[in-house]
Amino acid sequence: MSHVQISELRVRYAESDQMGVVYHANYLVWCEIGRTDFIRHFGETYADLERRGVMLAVAEANVRYHAAARYDDRVRVETRLADVRSRAVTFDYVITNADTGERLASARTVLVSLDASGRPASLPPEFRARLEAAR
Repeated sequence: MSHVQISELRVRYAESDQMGVVYHANYLVWCEIGRTDFIRHFGETYADLERRGVMLAVAEANVRYHAAARYDDRVRVETRLADVRSRAVTFDYVITNADTGERLASARTVLVSLDASGRPASLPPEFRARLEAAR
């Protein structure tokens, strides 16, 4: 069974509109939180990768909205590794209300590995191996 990284947060006032409903782009920020927590769980941080000259750039992002999150809700982001290739990593997310379990959104991001000059580059072998072990 693949690793599921659980990240929880509380919706901040700045993430919502005047009616208290979360602005749609914030769900992608929450996916980033889940993704960075996932990578950190396996012994690396984005900062570590960048110091080594590896950048992970979002090449694709898809979000399906199911229900609205609101100001002060507790939100849970479940992050799973869907695929890892030599130059790309795909993550799936399920975002729910942490108190009710209601599904708020489901999402997928594809990240490509770039070198310091912005050209596609292979993921470091040991990092890729750790990710593959998570599937």
